[in-house]
Amino acid sequence: MQNIETRQELCKYARKIVDNGLVVGPGGNISARAGDKMYLSPSGFALEEIEPEQWIEVDIPTGEVTEIGLRPSSEVLMHLYGYRQKPDMGAMVHTHPSHCIAFTLIERELPIMFPDQAALVGRTAFIPYLIPTTDLLANAVAEKVNGASSILLGNHGLVTTGRNLREAYYRTQVVEESAKIYLSAKAAGTPVPLTDQEVADIAALESEDYRITLLQKMK
Repeated sequence: MQNIETRQELCKYARKIVDNGLVVGPGGNISARAGDKMYLSPSGFALEEIEPEQWIEVDIPTGEVTEIGLRPSSEVLMHLYGYRQKPDMGAMVHTHPSHCIAFTLIERELPIMFPDQAALVGRTAFIPYLIPTTDLLANAVAEKVNGASSILLGNHGLVTTGRNLREAYYRTQVVEESAKIYLSAKAAGTPVPLTDQEVADIAALESEDYRITLLQKMK
């Protein structure tokens, strides 16, 4: 079995995603890159059920799937096109967080409201509802991955990317928390986001730059 460390890392974050309620049942799919290969969750499995040997190996340049008797996630094209479009992308996490989905039912642009959101995520892109598993959705996500590390999918969920699974997973958590904060604030009054200058000031902090660099390197 090739790339055992990548497979084990996928199992680790798959369980974190389920434990934190970011998907329910067999929803969601995640992947990680190892060289010219990506390893993707198989179709029909709840994420916490997947064993290291069950992650589906897909050749990124050709799209060829290594046959192990299981089918890749139905969102295989979304992951594949993303890696092709963004060569420095090391992982993609697609989840169905409840606050993110609720946010897309009433809004499109998620404002930046607190320092961790500014430093770890930045601007969040938005794609209006497209039928899941289609090349339409895959192409729409691929068009956004170089401009944003997090993409809200209308009436559907969230896609985050990162240099590794740790970074992509933390972005998922931060965007879900951001959507929750926004919805709570809007229910009580008018949300007041950070200004462009305040966001730029956070990005310029040496301490934040160090933290983000550490996050990208660590597993």
